[in-house]
Amino acid sequence: TRVETVVSSGINAEYGGAYQYCFSNAMSKMTKKIVMFNMDVGDPPRADADIDKDHDKLAEQLEQLSNSLVSMKHDQEYMEVRDRTHGMINDSTNQRVVWWAFFEALVLLAMSLGQVYYLKRFFEVRRVV
Repeated sequence: TRVETVVSSGINAEYGGAYQYCFSNAMSKMTKKIVMFNMDVGDPPRADADIDKDHDKLAEQLEQLSNSLVSMKHDQEYMEVRDRTHGMINDSTNQRVVWWAFFEALVLLAMSLGQVYYLKRFFEVRRVV
């Protein structure tokens, strides 16, 4: 069986520098895992108190809109990867079905020829001298 788990989380780095991703496969080491992640690097939040309220409100709305568009882009990229993966699974399954049907046809042909041969021998007139 194939179990697909999607976990989405966000982390805001408080300090600049190098970060590492650590992945563990402690639950099952027998099956292959696919891990996909997106990383966005942006500017730190501003602490400017000199900007007037209207400009600050507009900048905040633009920031929210930008974040929503980035999130939508990531979701679309994920769906494209998922669609491609499922397409490969469908192609593989279809290929297996075609080979299995070909094998079944060969077995059916062999059984038919075997039955014809057996019935010919069964009804053959044998002469005893």
